[in-house]
Amino acid sequence: MRANAVHTLGQSAQPSSRRALERSLDDPVGWVREQAAWALWTLADPRSTQPLLRALRDLEPSVRWSAAVALGRLGTPSGRRALWTALRDPSDRVRREALLAIGRRREPKRAREIRPFLRDEARRVRIAAAYVLGKWRDRGAVPLLLERLGEDEHWVFPAVLVALGRIGDRRAVPALVAASGHPGSWVRVSALHALGEIGAPDGRPAALARLDDPAWSVRGAAAECLGEVGSGEDVPALLRALNDPHPWPRRGALYAVGALRLRALLPMVQRELESPEPEVRLGAIWAAGRLADPGSVDRLLTLLPLVRPEASVSTEPVAAGEGAVRILSDANGRLFDTTVQALGRIDPARNDPKVVQGLDSARRRIGPAMLRRPAHLPRPEVPPGQDGPPRIELFRARRSRRAPGRR
Repeated sequence: MRANAVHTLGQSAQPSSRRALERSLDDPVGWVREQAAWALWTLADPRSTQPLLRALRDLEPSVRWSAAVALGRLGTPSGRRALWTALRDPSDRVRREALLAIGRRREPKRAREIRPFLRDEARRVRIAAAYVLGKWRDRGAVPLLLERLGEDEHWVFPAVLVALGRIGDRRAVPALVAASGHPGSWVRVSALHALGEIGAPDGRPAALARLDDPAWSVRGAAAECLGEVGSGEDVPALLRALNDPHPWPRRGALYAVGALRLRALLPMVQRELESPEPEVRLGAIWAAGRLADPGSVDRLLTLLPLVRPEASVSTEPVAAGEGAVRILSDANGRLFDTTVQALGRIDPARNDPKVVQGLDSARRRIGPAMLRRPAHLPRPEVPPGQDGPPRIELFRARRSRRAPGRR
């Protein structure tokens, strides 16, 4: 009953419950103390730092890792110092949460203290270390990350590849090309995304080869990768991907069409604006904006009132199987902002009264607070781990003559 009460207080997120939750950190039952730490995470009140510091020394590992998560969100100086100390905790779960909490704020000068955790005995800690070093873009970690590519652990391999992509060091390209042929589909996906993030032309043959991969996830990643490493010569290959039976390869191909400015495939973009698949429709909307296609304006104006401005994740999986986890689509939560952005990028839209009216109507649907929040845009526009521009900027946008670029 006490644990349920604490959980409910956390869900309510009422500041007035702070003191009661802090007292629950001294409850004789570990489960109650763990729930209290989680509840304080939801409040995110810096005044809870001292009680959470005590919880970080709790005898129960589950309480310590919950406290580490909460302290990471608070971000106070004393909390961050304690998290660095928690990296020596005997529990691998605590070490993992401490790493992830530390990683919330970049401290490049301390990256050398994170690198040794790439050799930690616990898989989850190695994954967390790779994630933080990738987020911090630590070039000094590249040799250690390449060393870890010889590891047998199935889930560590993709984490290392993702980190190498985010760091963007070309020394990793040969290893990434080799990994694009790995037996594990999620390893191939991670390698292709990393090649795209680095923007390595050497990765083009690998991406072209994987457009015929048996796994839909790999075909999608290969098509998307071509948007960063491909050229106008890839129109036939992308046309093939645009007729793929699965939505993800079609979405990836649409991203590539927009990124490469392939106007020859504009009819396919216009066709996919009618797609019933949110993922495919999202890719088509983004591509129409990047191609500044006046012929898409009417369809975009029809779509805009039908999409919700709030971020959301579908409860239905995009697909499952092939040894992969279930993947939920977040496309519906990105359609509104992407449509607003696309209309702002199309030249005639600046003086077209019906576009001005449509955008004004869309803006009235969201309050001032939502206008200040980061925009929910697709992956080619906002790389993983980064926030989009404030929504208000989308309504003020004017198309640049030069591609914005990701790096």
